[in-house]
Amino acid sequence: MGQHYLDHLFSPRSIAVFGASQRPNTVGRRVYDNLQDSDYTGTVYAINPKYTQLREQPCYPDLQTIGQPIDLAVIATPATTVPGILHECGEYRVRAVIIHSAGFSEGSGHGQALEKEILDIARQYQIRVLGPNCLGLIRPGIGLNATFSKNSALPGKLSLVSQSGALCTAVLDWAMLHDIGFASIVSLGDAADIDFGDILDYLAQDAQTHSILLYIEGIRDARGFMSGLRSAACMKPVIVIKSGRHSEGVRAAVTHSGAMVGADDVFDAALQRAGVVRAMTVSQLFAAAQVLASEYRINGNRLAIITNGGGPGVMATDRAMDLGVQLAELSASTTDALDQVLPTHWSSSNPVDLLGDADADRYYHAVKACLDDTQVDGIVVMLTPQAMTDPTACAEAVIKAHKDSRKPVLACWMGEQQVNEANALFAKHHLPAFSSPETSVEAFFYLASYYHNQQLLLQVPTPLGRHSEPDIDGARLIIENVLQENRSVLTTAESKAVLHSFTIPVTQSIECHSPGDALVVAESIGFPVVMKIYSPDITHKTDVNGVRLNISDAQTVRSAFNELMATVSQKSRAADIRGVTLEPMYHAPNGRELIVGVIRDPVFGPAITFGAGGTQVEVLHDRTIALPPLNSYLARKMIEQTRVARLLGAWRNMPQVDMESLVQLLRRVSEMVCELPHIKSIDINPLIADEQGVIALDARIEVERPAPTLDRYGHMAIHPYPKQLISRMQLADGIDITIRPIRPEDATIEQSFVKNLSSQSKYFRFMRSLNELTPEMLVRFTQLDYHREMALIAVLDEATDETELGVARYVTNPDGKSCEFALVVADAWQGKGIGTHLMTALIDTARQRGLKQMEGEVLANNHDMLKLIEHLGFSARSSDDDPGIKVVLKKL
Repeated sequence: MGQHYLDHLFSPRSIAVFGASQRPNTVGRRVYDNLQDSDYTGTVYAINPKYTQLREQPCYPDLQTIGQPIDLAVIATPATTVPGILHECGEYRVRAVIIHSAGFSEGSGHGQALEKEILDIARQYQIRVLGPNCLGLIRPGIGLNATFSKNSALPGKLSLVSQSGALCTAVLDWAMLHDIGFASIVSLGDAADIDFGDILDYLAQDAQTHSILLYIEGIRDARGFMSGLRSAACMKPVIVIKSGRHSEGVRAAVTHSGAMVGADDVFDAALQRAGVVRAMTVSQLFAAAQVLASEYRINGNRLAIITNGGGPGVMATDRAMDLGVQLAELSASTTDALDQVLPTHWSSSNPVDLLGDADADRYYHAVKACLDDTQVDGIVVMLTPQAMTDPTACAEAVIKAHKDSRKPVLACWMGEQQVNEANALFAKHHLPAFSSPETSVEAFFYLASYYHNQQLLLQVPTPLGRHSEPDIDGARLIIENVLQENRSVLTTAESKAVLHSFTIPVTQSIECHSPGDALVVAESIGFPVVMKIYSPDITHKTDVNGVRLNISDAQTVRSAFNELMATVSQKSRAADIRGVTLEPMYHAPNGRELIVGVIRDPVFGPAITFGAGGTQVEVLHDRTIALPPLNSYLARKMIEQTRVARLLGAWRNMPQVDMESLVQLLRRVSEMVCELPHIKSIDINPLIADEQGVIALDARIEVERPAPTLDRYGHMAIHPYPKQLISRMQLADGIDITIRPIRPEDATIEQSFVKNLSSQSKYFRFMRSLNELTPEMLVRFTQLDYHREMALIAVLDEATDETELGVARYVTNPDGKSCEFALVVADAWQGKGIGTHLMTALIDTARQRGLKQMEGEVLANNHDMLKLIEHLGFSARSSDDDPGIKVVLKKL
């Protein structure tokens, strides 16, 4: 791992403790003692003008008196003293600070002003701050314990990041008892500066961290959180536990952390899209970590359960059903094989009941048969120590049967004393073992969820196609006109017009302000018609008896108008009733009523909902939620997660609905919320789907003025694929190439491109010998967060595939104002202008994102690159650290 901007925090060579004290039970005393008593090999300095010596070590009045470089300052003094100490740290060029002190944003008034002051100082001096109001940081691998906890931690491969210091201490206590070690433990506290995104970015590259555990109460920066989370989840398993799942917990979480808390189902959708797994309890958190650390990976959720007791089998089955885990249907060849080795009265199905007298031989053959079954994705194998059972021999049989298989086998040897030796065997052979049927099944569920969510992580939705471009400008004009009139809710006609501008099929809806208007419209569009009350104050028209169906003649139109107006006026006296809307009566005998909506979550921004529609939508509660942008894969997964999905296929005399049209509609709604930051909510209900396609019968859109920003997609938690950066150009020799942002599916052509570079080109690009990209490098190079980094590739379109010709990329620096770039072009394509075109496009993109400076390092003997960047307006100087490297810089 190269230099990271948080290295001074995680790997300091020297630490200064402000507020170190000899008074017992003070934070300063505890922090200083922990640093001195741990195996930390760096230097620790105490700073407190009240003392000249602490623990037989010098105590200094200030940093200047120390006279040595300080990487990390730890502050344990009253909140009002912190701004002055930060000034002192800035002048002394300290780059990382931990603030244990409380009294900032977790309070109010003066505390919030103090927090703003320390943030301003930190930015002025480019100091990164952990806290305030935090427990601190532990790095067992280097003996660093910069906390005031009485607990210590064993070295290990897990990293824990928590918003709650109290939870950290509880977890440390629990982990010590269970012999669980950590690579890092980080308490964020108020997270005024360093937040989840920063820590995740570091841990993603940390070689000591194999899995990451997060405890979350709320999110301050959704884009930064999702960015760091997705980046880390590309590299290693991330497991999250979040409090505040219910309204009472939400209030407590906001009071505690000061962070924002949104809807729990939207948070779930965000985690799934980020490729991580969610646990509900601390024990589940570590169970998930254990099974994911085993490096088992599966591509399905079909579970086989093997047991020597019927009760545990039922318990495991119940938990599987709760979690949506599918019980594998054993193949005929598997049941035949089991018939040969099991007693005649075995269960003959899944769960496989080996009966109470099962010996090691039965366990071996049962596990082996199920592992060989292509319809089984994993196994939970259980044992209860009965009179004739040898738990250790059975464990050995399971380990032997699993030896040559890559499918997961999870053990559950129930009991304590009689199964200790067996559990030790499982641990020795890295076969995950759990104490109860439920936790075993939950562990398998985490494996299946991890695979499912990793597939969601890889999805980078691209444009729908040039043949059906939406009229974004037209939709924006309609919305701007509504806002100009100081309205926030579009009329039905306006809402449908906006949907239609994104090629979403709608029924025609015409506003009528008198019985005469209604008669003319009805005659024009043809009978039968539907009449609906028209009022910006009434969302659910059926609730006020505001809909009349199947009006079939002119006389009924007039009477229906008068009767509808009178009825609704009586029921909604305060509503602004402006008339009615008329539309053709839509007849769909095979239609299913659905709902598609958009909500604006306070944390993650727009989220798309799908489920069963009609008048019973609030009663049925059948909906799923996903964060945009969507592609076809994500849209289909949304649909599959609802109960109404089962009604969309063929059943009885009903034909299957046109699923492709439904998928495309969800993608169009996704495109709407990406391109129109004005949208606060959308309600398309009912949406009728049948074998002919889909059509929106009613729609309501709520809007507001978006906050001014340079980022076109600043309102979204996940940056969409930047399709606007796709361009085509022709080289001087007439060859057409495409320049576009890289995608995850480009991993193959990116690997081939780097592998085929000459040794010199590889050395110029990476400044070290390299044959091909490692899997970790390939992930980081192709799975981008387009918000903070960009990679533009030049590709040659060939008959069956694309060939990568060159790539230019930048990564935004922690200051958010500058970026570092890199460029390389295939040897055979150098000198054709590709590098110039790539860099010009990259510079334009960085400038559009509001970045002010682009910088990089170029080997002094890379003359062609130096000539190119000089042509592009970069300045160059020799590096202070290495004269063989030129530091190049361009103001944007």
